[in-house]
Formats: sequence, C-alpha cells, structure tokens
Amino acid sequence: MTRYVAFLRGINVSGQKLIKMEALKQYFAMPGFKNIVTYIQSGNVVFDAKETDELKLRTKIEKQLFKQLGYDVPVVLRTTDEIKSVIENNPFKNAPPDDARKLYVHFLSGTPATELHTALAAYKNEGEELLIIQREVYLLTVSYGTTRLTNSLMEKKLGVTSTARNWATVNKVPEL
Repeated sequence: MTRYVAFLRGINVSGQKLIKMEALKQYFAMPGFKNIVTYIQSGNVVFDAKETDELKLRTKIEKQLFKQLGYDVPVVLRTTDEIKSVIENNPFKNAPPDDARKLYVHFLSGTPATELHTALAAYKNEGEELLIIQREVYLLTVSYGTTRLTNSLMEKKLGVTSTARNWATVNKVPEL
C-alpha cells in the first residue's frame, strides 16, 4: 500500500463549493482506499491505496467527487514520500528568520515545460520569489491574498492544474 495525499482544488474558498470534511472522508471510502484522514477545510485527504497509477487514481477520485457533489473538483496527488521530498528540497529554507514573507507551495498536476517557467516572472509582486522544481512551484510572498501568482494564473501560464498550500499544511500532511 502507498500513502497518498489528495489536494482538492477550489473547495471551501470564499464560501464556494462547500464540503464538510466528514462528508469528504466518506466520499473517499471507495474499494481499495484505506486509513482515510482529512486535514483542515482546504481539501486535503490522506489515504492508503494499492493503485500506483496516479492518473487512474486521480480519475477515480474525480469521478467519485463529481458523482457525490455534481460538479468537477480537480485533484492533485502526491505520495507522502513525494511530500517529504518537497519539504527537503525547499529552495528557501535559508531565508532569514526575520523575513516577513510566508512560503506556499503550488502542487501541479504535471511537470510544466521548461520554456514556460519564465512566463510567471512578470506577475511577481515586489519582494516575491518563486522557483519551479519539477511539479511544484515554491512561492515566497508577504501576502498570498494579494499575490498575482494565483492558481488560475499558474494553470493558464503552465498548462496544468494547480492548487496551493501554505508551508504549515505541507509539513503536516505527511505525518497524518
């Protein structure tokens, strides 16, 4: 069995697409899924599955969510080992302790073409830093609420699904 994290895109944001975490946990109670845990309201589900084909697994989850909710909920999957690598590979781990900026990670559904990486630079606010490493975009910003580097922009410029999590959440989910 592999331990996975499903990051759901666009639920429980600004009063839209509301899903209670207890209901979400029940939606994941499908054949082949075990040890299901949800974490906070932003749509993080940790579970074990025998399936190792990420596309098949993601498709199964998205179909189940559509069946239960009546609308599409994009899902980005990672194994807990991949999340641990994301933490270990943090390019901003040497930021000064008095740095007022906060770290966010955009989890992408695929690896964007290298030539697309520079497409985001023009949208950075003053003082923001970002770096794309494989299927993640690390974003250091003073305020995620005012950044122009949103999920929608990432998806438009990189051609993949994107969903962001703050650094505290990224560090918590592999422990669940």
